[in-house]
Amino acid sequence: MALLKAGESTPPPRGFALWALGFRPFYLLAAAFAALSIALWALEYAGWLPAGYLGTPTRHAHEMLFGFAFAVIAGFLFTAVRNWTGRPTPTGGWLAAIVALWIAARVSMIVGGPIVAGVLNAAFPVAVAIGIAIPLARSGNRRNYFFVALLAAAGLAALTVPLGSTGVLPREAPNVSLAVTLDGVMFIIAVMAGRVMPMFTNNAIPGAGARRVGWLEKAALAGIVVLIVADLFEAGAAVLVPLAILLASAHAARWILWRPWRTPGTPLVWVLHAAYAWIPIHLALRACAAPGWIAPQFATHALTIGAIGGMTIGMMTRTARGHTARALRADAWEVACYALVQAAAVIRVFGGLAWREGYPWTVLASGACWSLAFGIYTVRYWPILTRPRLDGKPG
Repeated sequence: MALLKAGESTPPPRGFALWALGFRPFYLLAAAFAALSIALWALEYAGWLPAGYLGTPTRHAHEMLFGFAFAVIAGFLFTAVRNWTGRPTPTGGWLAAIVALWIAARVSMIVGGPIVAGVLNAAFPVAVAIGIAIPLARSGNRRNYFFVALLAAAGLAALTVPLGSTGVLPREAPNVSLAVTLDGVMFIIAVMAGRVMPMFTNNAIPGAGARRVGWLEKAALAGIVVLIVADLFEAGAAVLVPLAILLASAHAARWILWRPWRTPGTPLVWVLHAAYAWIPIHLALRACAAPGWIAPQFATHALTIGAIGGMTIGMMTRTARGHTARALRADAWEVACYALVQAAAVIRVFGGLAWREGYPWTVLASGACWSLAFGIYTVRYWPILTRPRLDGKPG
């Protein structure tokens, strides 16, 4: 081996590392799927393409939840659980098999029958649950067992949309399961945000003073659990309006304690704060939607685009950089991705509310911003996610 000359740096390791750790394939596939799926859906919605890919808003919602969001969750959990427990999570062939199951589930929504699609879509979150349950159990990490329960419940929920057209389930079952699953994803975001955002803020910005208040943390999370039960039983406006207002206030107070106004100079942090701000906005809009003052899709998209989209693009860049031994610093392309996702949320929610006659154009503009953001991520992160860590360590 030739010796390096003075002043030369060690060349980066070579090889194909896609199956080295869960975030690699799932972040890449989730980003590519997000870009392509929303582009096709927006064009179908506008009538510029025939309605052949998804066809209905319910199927669109199913794919963004069980296709996009749960792919990101799988990648994050396979990576985080290894850190939390010191035990291995799926890699290599086992990881590739779970990825193949996710791909098969996506294909089944287009060409498979409802039974096949239902089984495959249910099997994916269950497979992820098994993949994290083993290291959690072996390490005695009971604190995070709830992730296993949430993934198992998501497997049941994933059955409902493909089977909803067969008459096996009540007609309202798909919408109920999607609402409850969305609440579950919001719960996951709220839990993880409470664990990491004050720490990220204080570590990146000396003197920021981000803090947590124990009773408020518990109340904010418990309130989402109550909301899940309310949506499961299709509670009416008399329950949802006061519940949503209280929850919006609790999560807004939580966010304020994390000092978001101290973060604009640190994109890897402000993107997470911007995303979390959409949770109280979503809950406030739910309070308006329950009695029929606004259409419910505005509240839904505040959560799906603003909170879920914003949090995923922020965590997909941060964890990918950290776990490939790169600097925790966002470049101009990554900041563009953050801004585009936030623009997609603002246009879809507030643009749609303000410009009723131009609503289809707001859907197209929002979809274009979203697809461009995740398309940029896919291209930029392909070499990062497929090559070994810069420090040569496994993972």
